[in-house]
Amino acid sequence: MTVTYRQPGVVLTDRRFSVPLDHDDPAGERIELFAREAVAASRGGADRPWLIYLQGGPGCGATRFHGTESWLGRALRDFRVLLLDQRGTGNSTPANRQTLPLRGGPREQADYLARFRADSIVRDCEAIRPEVTGGAPWTVLGQSFGGFCATHYLSAAPEGLTTALITGGLPTLDGHADDVYRAAYPRMARKSAAHYARYPQDVERARRIAAYLAEHEPVLDNGYRLTVPAFQSLGMLLGSGDGSHRLHYLLEDAFVRTPAGPALSDAFQENVQAALSYASRPLFAVLHESIYGQGERATDWAAERVRAEFPGFDAEKTLAGEAPLLFTGEAVQRWMFDCDPALRPLRETADLLAARTDWPRLYDTERLAANEVPVAAAVYHDDLYVDTEHSLRTARTVRGLRTWVTDEFEHDGLRASGPRVLDRLLALARGEA
Repeated sequence: MTVTYRQPGVVLTDRRFSVPLDHDDPAGERIELFAREAVAASRGGADRPWLIYLQGGPGCGATRFHGTESWLGRALRDFRVLLLDQRGTGNSTPANRQTLPLRGGPREQADYLARFRADSIVRDCEAIRPEVTGGAPWTVLGQSFGGFCATHYLSAAPEGLTTALITGGLPTLDGHADDVYRAAYPRMARKSAAHYARYPQDVERARRIAAYLAEHEPVLDNGYRLTVPAFQSLGMLLGSGDGSHRLHYLLEDAFVRTPAGPALSDAFQENVQAALSYASRPLFAVLHESIYGQGERATDWAAERVRAEFPGFDAEKTLAGEAPLLFTGEAVQRWMFDCDPALRPLRETADLLAARTDWPRLYDTERLAANEVPVAAAVYHDDLYVDTEHSLRTARTVRGLRTWVTDEFEHDGLRASGPRVLDRLLALARGEA
């Protein structure tokens, strides 16, 4: 069943598809995918070629646009757009603490979720493409993890693509999760230092908050245990263009005076709760390190293990001295499954995924070296979430890939200046820039 309706400048159609849970067993269990089709309201929109959008994440449903805001309006000048909720996200057979017990216990849940990586997402795209386009290839636009999926698409099914556009999402092709985080923690330290250079008053504020948390460890209204490492993980905000400002305003009203003395303000606790909870995207945490899993080596909570190699992030030692507290970001760690009530029921499932040693390879370097699909990628200089050097190394591997390396944006360039970013990528892919 499809439902069609209008927003300013765009005609939207909600579409649902049935695909195999395991594409190697097409006669087995099936799951549902949800996608929203967007066509320009002006005459002629229905005759344009297709673009499929793959959201960042993992574990995030496609952007819910209002009309033709951001990059969508620019895309609709050239394309019909399919906004896909990747399996397990949005309205595509959601996978979370409420639904996963239907699968059974943690072992059954982990085996189920092992089929929710880029390889399965791309096979989903190929399964629905004939129904959407009549068999014609389409353009893929991949943001962040969506770019990881697009890179796998080029490895596994390039015949399904006319063009690949990637923003902040060129993955390491052969690096283990340990390599990803050994590159990430120095970036996190740089982002922390840049924040304090902009807002020097936040050095003392962050230290004061951390000292309070070390003594009190409050529980937020939703049941989240606000520990010092949890507070440090607010550094995730520093990966977006306005994130440093948002972090600053969050820190500035942390305390209020009460009859019992200084306490964390309700406003601070409410904003921290919203920033840290994974209730709306649990698969981001559960599957995060598995997106780097390839071959027989377990990811084994890489971010938490590698963090110990960078003593500057040790809050206890920091508070014993006078150094600024370092924030972290783009690092899912095991303690999060103790702190976050949306993740606690999935802790054992996540442990089993972290111990898994049978991950299929995601990228075929020989096929990428022989690539014939036009590819353009925006690479953000010193991107907090995706290592720039890893991305450029991958760019050199993919035949014909053209990059736009820029420091105008953080990781969120497509959100912050979507029409401009998309214009540049399309020009690069078409050889016009």
